[in-house]
Amino acid sequence: MGKITSLILGVVTSIGGFVEAGSISTSAQAGAEFGFSLLWAIALAALIVAMLSEMTGRVACVSRRSMAAAVRERFGVPFQLVPLAGELSIDAVLLTAELGGAAIALKMLTGIAFPWWVVPVGAAAWLVLWLGGFGVIEDGIGLLGLVTLSFVVAAYWLHPSATEVVRGFLPQLPADNRVRYAFLAVGIVGATVSPYLLNFYSSGIIEEKLGEPELWINRTTAYGGMGLGSVVSMGVLITAAVVLKPAGVQVDSYESAAVMFEPVFGAWGTALFAASLGVGCFGAAVEIALNAAYAVAQSLGWSWGADKPRRQAARFTAVFSLMLLLAVIVGVLGFDPLQLTQIALALTVVLMPAVVLPFLVLVNNPAFVRRHTSGPIGNVALAALTIAGALMAIVVIPLELMGG
Repeated sequence: MGKITSLILGVVTSIGGFVEAGSISTSAQAGAEFGFSLLWAIALAALIVAMLSEMTGRVACVSRRSMAAAVRERFGVPFQLVPLAGELSIDAVLLTAELGGAAIALKMLTGIAFPWWVVPVGAAAWLVLWLGGFGVIEDGIGLLGLVTLSFVVAAYWLHPSATEVVRGFLPQLPADNRVRYAFLAVGIVGATVSPYLLNFYSSGIIEEKLGEPELWINRTTAYGGMGLGSVVSMGVLITAAVVLKPAGVQVDSYESAAVMFEPVFGAWGTALFAASLGVGCFGAAVEIALNAAYAVAQSLGWSWGADKPRRQAARFTAVFSLMLLLAVIVGVLGFDPLQLTQIALALTVVLMPAVVLPFLVLVNNPAFVRRHTSGPIGNVALAALTIAGALMAIVVIPLELMGG
């Protein structure tokens, strides 16, 4: 019964961990500008991140090593330092953007300028990490993230055309603004297939002490959780397509995106949007700061663990504290969180090949997965993803400069 409860909780709380600044902003922009036509990109991105999560979870269950630790052991510290530096850079930008997103949510509720909220939000995130164990961080914040299901409720009550929605899952180029369309498609992938999410997932497997007998829990959580999370992102896109696109609203700020809730929730729309944005961004900020500590400690062989007494993992604790401090300092300066999110998504796509390539080796190495190596279909899919990731890494910066 305990394993079943863990499974259900893992799948449900994945919704809260999936939806954050990147997924909300890219999905809202896609719906407002191109209607339903980018639903296929969300579905594809969800399939990719589910597949990679299952693989990194498989390595963690069987070998008792996180993804960062497995890469360090197989390829050596010098190799690991390259993706580590890239991941920390992305984490720093994303963390600042997530704190800013949560601060903007509080601004929408109070009217007080968002830079004033960055310090309290950062302090609250640090307190959660300092005082809370992994269960509080993952399950507690994840359950709060269920408020983001309001996007699904809104999409349902707006009664979009079923035919148009289905058509959105078929890739098709628009008649104009093709560069912008391509950038948003790549951005949706970058918002979903984030390095921090994959390493956080594998670290969580170890924190929860799941082993080889629980591989079925890993598989179900990876595909079920990411699938449900993608439904929320689709809800954001569909709601924006029905409300914002006909009105000609461009999502150039979170405040402009909040309009999408008014036809469904009326006077409560802005508050509910702010709650969804705030909880999603705050949860992501806590996870990103914790993952930065995971990645550094695991790459360098330090003691780590959210459940460990802080004195027994002092360097691990110092990393998430310094990451939050840096993000707060940058956030107080007033950088636009939405623009920071776009930059982070582009950097994520650039780093994607270095993140995905080691999967081909690790999931086929019996030293890490024993008899649970990937079959021909999984290897072909992973090889195709590696090639696609390399192509996206080449085009994402030009696309952002021309259409982002």
